[in-house]
Amino acid sequence: MKVLITGGAGFIGSAFVRLVMAETGWRIVNLDKLTYAGNPENLASVAGDSRYRFVHGDICDASLVESLMVEENPDAIVHFAAESHVDRSILSPEPVIRTNLRGAFTMLEAARRHKLGRFIHVSTDEVYGSLESPVEATEDFPLNPSSPYSASKAGSDLLARSYFVTFGLPVVITRASNNYGPYQFPEKLIPLMIANAFEGRELPIYGDGMQVRDWLYVDDHCRGILAVLEQGRDGEIYNIGGNRSLPNLEVVRQVLTLTGKPESLIRYVADRLGHDRRYALSSEKLMRETPWRPVTDFETGLARTIEWYRANASWVARVRSGEYCTYYDAQYGAHRSLQLSV
Repeated sequence: MKVLITGGAGFIGSAFVRLVMAETGWRIVNLDKLTYAGNPENLASVAGDSRYRFVHGDICDASLVESLMVEENPDAIVHFAAESHVDRSILSPEPVIRTNLRGAFTMLEAARRHKLGRFIHVSTDEVYGSLESPVEATEDFPLNPSSPYSASKAGSDLLARSYFVTFGLPVVITRASNNYGPYQFPEKLIPLMIANAFEGRELPIYGDGMQVRDWLYVDDHCRGILAVLEQGRDGEIYNIGGNRSLPNLEVVRQVLTLTGKPESLIRYVADRLGHDRRYALSSEKLMRETPWRPVTDFETGLARTIEWYRANASWVARVRSGEYCTYYDAQYGAHRSLQLSV
């Protein structure tokens, strides 16, 4: 089997590439633009494998995508590529609209022209919006996105679904909860807190820190996508969750405990615009239709993640240089600080 993966140098995409290369005999073609969060170092372990090909390019470049489809004739596409950070979508919405909508359209059109056998569209639980406890979103739950990022993903989900209904393209959509694990770019909550804790820097927490997220170890997510690729039904949506919901503040406190740092490093900052209070989804459908289950409990996954960042300090230093520093100062600068007690 030959699979074209978009965004395979990113956090989740690279984990999926490593998984597939390790556990199957498939050929992988990885199309990635290498924006700030795409890192070839994530795939150093497979770079020399004859079954792996990297192509540096933009999913919005229709001529490039077309030539790649002709040259490789893939059996399936797994579409990870996206601008995936909420804060960045608030600071500058245009890139998420271009990549997440135009890019999805370009890939879907190429798949339609070439009568692709399977198209996996990787999405997020954020399309469901904020939910009151104890509600958990099922796959038919109404979409209620709050940020430019989640709105762009909801739009691309609907576009992907339309290609199944209108053109018969065998599309399957996955929606996952918050991922964490090795190689995650340190602007998301867990890697940011780990990196700052190691350096003895303040740990910025939005608002009161009681926003609730379901946490999913990245390898469990990738195994869920693989299960959908192999066993999912055309035209269906599958939620992939970790079954472990925690407030952000509790996550940060666990990071501090595991890194041996004091809670006095916590600093509350002004809350994010339109910040959703609680995400929650049900993975019952995926577990009912496939053997997949999340197998990494949060405590084990967090400890494993911290140890990876401890052992790969040079990787963190490289990815935190340059443009990242400008973003960090804009997002968490002192002018945003609130005087709240821990």
